[in-house]
Amino acid sequence: MKFGKTIKLFLIDGDTNGRLTCELSNWTGKAYKIPRNSIRNCTDRPELQTTGVYMLMNKNTDLSEKGQIYIGEAEDIFRRLSQHIKEKDFWNDAIVFISKDDNLNKAHIKYLENRLYEIAIHANRYNVINYQTPTQSGISESDKAEMEEFLSNILTLVSTLGFNAFEQIRQFAKKEDLETAKDLFYISAVRGASGIGKTTSEGFVVFENSQIADPVTNSYPKTMQKLRDTLLSEGVIIKKDNKLILDQDYLFSSSSSAAMIIMGRSANGLTEWKLKSGKTLQDYEIGEND
Repeated sequence: MKFGKTIKLFLIDGDTNGRLTCELSNWTGKAYKIPRNSIRNCTDRPELQTTGVYMLMNKNTDLSEKGQIYIGEAEDIFRRLSQHIKEKDFWNDAIVFISKDDNLNKAHIKYLENRLYEIAIHANRYNVINYQTPTQSGISESDKAEMEEFLSNILTLVSTLGFNAFEQIRQFAKKEDLETAKDLFYISAVRGASGIGKTTSEGFVVFENSQIADPVTNSYPKTMQKLRDTLLSEGVIIKKDNKLILDQDYLFSSSSSAAMIIMGRSANGLTEWKLKSGKTLQDYEIGEND
């Protein structure tokens, strides 16, 4: 069972685009979100000169490109972030996690760094630009349980702060779950188009092995052609048995962009995506005939 959570945000500088802290009720951890150009102002935050884990983030707004993330740990967070200002120029925001009771030691943060790296790689939402895979420290069973709980709260707050770098796209763990789900949508059209997907709070997920129409129409939108070319170059769409296949689950910003990639033409996803019953996504979302 999932329970509601109380999250407290504090705008340190009174600016919605400035530094902020983020805390969960009854949790000893604390998050900071710090814009790159505000790192130098953090000398007024002595708690940032302690042990913790951090992420350097660049949330790309281009539909066809992923954001970037670097995951690290340090025994003096402020000092390490100051070094990154000189060494790395890709990032716009830093997200930092510390313990309010100074209960994180070097082994703890190495464990958290490794786990965050693994989750980000598996989620495949952002390009993880760590040059080396962080090593996982050996900690006791009780410490591991405590760090997994700490990790769970980190993931919650990162998402709350607007970064989905660790969220899994896949909604179904097993093939049979996918086959028995009642809220899946389908497209079947000319030139080999055959897709299956699901609406989410972030957009529309199209599942791997969906078939992409080939070729596209002459009037195909240029923005969709750019996205299609990117998906082909990155191996998200592959050629298999003379067919274009989606090689992994992919989250589109809308049902229409998903439909246009699958169908190779202009399309309205609200009417093209349909349940097995024939009900359109549009009717499903407004509760028509429920």
